[in-house]
Amino acid sequence: MPHISLPEGLPGILGPMTFRPETARPMNELADVLLRGPGSLTPGERELIATYVSSRNDCFFCQTVHGAVAAHHLGGNEQLVLDVKQNPSAAGVSEKMKALLAIAGKVQRGGKNVTAEDVERARELGATDLELHDTVLIAAAFCMYNRYVDGLATWAPADPQVYRESGARLAAEGYAASTARQTAAR
Repeated sequence: MPHISLPEGLPGILGPMTFRPETARPMNELADVLLRGPGSLTPGERELIATYVSSRNDCFFCQTVHGAVAAHHLGGNEQLVLDVKQNPSAAGVSEKMKALLAIAGKVQRGGKNVTAEDVERARELGATDLELHDTVLIAAAFCMYNRYVDGLATWAPADPQVYRESGARLAAEGYAASTARQTAAR
């Protein structure tokens, strides 16, 4: 049961975003820029970072919905998403992506955990300054989103198919448009 009175039937972040739409807009715009905007990391790779951080924060809703978006972008590869959540250093992603996930994991624990050596390793594996920047900001932003969802004790469905459908919709429409459509339907 949510800690505050949220609209009924809206899972995860949708309830608080409907409750306070003036904060939803910039939060969704940030998610769209970070996860879908121009950049050399694919949307699937960026969603993997969001999923990994959300899993480390034990945010069921965020790790599941962003995992579904990542899997959608990755040709339906749900196993890769699970592998990244369980052990990114052994997952079937590039060495550069493993280095970026390691940085994201350190940001999740606290930004000062990221070392010059972590950054240098990622650069040696081909990471650009933009990729390093975006990895850190995705990790930091998802710590905020996770705490927003769980700090208000929002509701999250258990059915994986709900997340697959949401993942496909979010991959196609983006965050701002999808949330606006979902809340307008109410």
